[in-house]
Amino acid sequence: MWWPIGPYGTMMAVILLSTIPLRNFLTRDEPEKRLALSELPDEIRTKGYRWIIALYVVMYLYKFFIDHHNEPIKARVGGYTHWIHGFEGDFTLWAQEAFRNDLLTDILSFHYLFVYLFIIWFSPMYFILVRDHVMADKAALNYLVIYLLAVPLYLFFNVEVTSSYIPGMDALFYHDSWYLGFITDNDPTDNGIPSLHFGLPIGLLIIHRLHCREQGIDIREWRHREFDLFVLANCVIYIFSIQYLGVHWILDIIPGVILAVVCALFVHKWQPRIRARPENGWKSLIPEKRSLTTAVVFALLCTSALAMVAVDGSGTDEDIPTMRMGPGDVNIDTVEIHSLWDPVGVEVRNVGEAPVHVIILERSLVVPHTDNGEVDWDSVVAGSALDPDFQGVVLGAGESWETEVMTPSIFDTKLILCRVAGIEDGVGELRITMHYVDDELLWSALLSSLPAFLVTGLVIDDRLRRSEEVVGEQPADVQA
Repeated sequence: MWWPIGPYGTMMAVILLSTIPLRNFLTRDEPEKRLALSELPDEIRTKGYRWIIALYVVMYLYKFFIDHHNEPIKARVGGYTHWIHGFEGDFTLWAQEAFRNDLLTDILSFHYLFVYLFIIWFSPMYFILVRDHVMADKAALNYLVIYLLAVPLYLFFNVEVTSSYIPGMDALFYHDSWYLGFITDNDPTDNGIPSLHFGLPIGLLIIHRLHCREQGIDIREWRHREFDLFVLANCVIYIFSIQYLGVHWILDIIPGVILAVVCALFVHKWQPRIRARPENGWKSLIPEKRSLTTAVVFALLCTSALAMVAVDGSGTDEDIPTMRMGPGDVNIDTVEIHSLWDPVGVEVRNVGEAPVHVIILERSLVVPHTDNGEVDWDSVVAGSALDPDFQGVVLGAGESWETEVMTPSIFDTKLILCRVAGIEDGVGELRITMHYVDDELLWSALLSSLPAFLVTGLVIDDRLRRSEEVVGEQPADVQA
């Protein structure tokens, strides 16, 4: 499918066009609470929303910065998909095969990308447009904090998507001509844990409940109850769609929920302090001495553990596959663009028993031949003659292939395609390792993980304080 503005542009256009109508629908019983668009500039100034705008700009740049680290350090940290598969098995394959339907695939693929972007954008915008500045702050912070919390896992605990590892599992969302270009530019397919598609909205739901409890409001009577139900309904859909589309493992949901809880507790406590900063100065954002000490010690311990355990750890075992495929499956990996003059070193090892055909070619020659999770291998190979840099090899059991790939412009995205060669059965198992010119980014990756551990340390200290207060109150209650 061709469309001039692509998946991201289409999603954002639909989101922007639907923001006001959906706001009006959700506030149909209280139109007096609505903020007119003509009043928005004034509201941004008077309510201090410029920091939210700045937060979204910073998040865009920060995510780009983190994604820039993902592939270069992967040669030093490896991956742990085999752990997840060993525990969970092929259950998600059953979900895909039992409900496989082209219309369902199209609907859930659109939902997977659209609703995630929608919740990121619409949540704070909705609260701004209904004059609830406290919840607008909390919704924006939810996006920032939960991503910060996910960074150590994304960088140091790589888990491939199910469609890259379970033989017979199709990448219904990734391998589609409309989405493939966007995905290979923006979505590392080894960031399975945690699932923020599930964790981000769960964090928002928890924040809603913490807010209502603090205000003494029953969630069922809250003025934003319908929006809360909307988010909840989409979480239910995500539980199924992330399995069906060949993206997440079931276990990916658990870390997402854990991070959502930590995120919600942090946001709920710190939003008032952030809101008070203009009046109280930056000192309002500095934790108390005990809290700061706990957070710093926790962050240093966790970062040290990452350096000692994850770097050059068990995930880098050369005999463990990073990709598995059954007969007829075509798996895709992306050679990212990190330099316009230095080549990317690509090493492919066949760690299984079945021979595997591996080719490297320009992405534009692959996109037209993907649809609903299927890649037309024969058409791709036939068109490879148009790529002067095309490379290919058949690897037998135990064989390896080392080559270099040049990316002389930002438009030269190369894809690695793999398929079991010449047999009707058997499982192909490959370990693909890429070496980038900037593959020594471990120090900045470790530093980028510090905010996650600092936030977690502050939440842990706050929970300990509350427990101590409860214990301290018990003797007084007994004496009374």
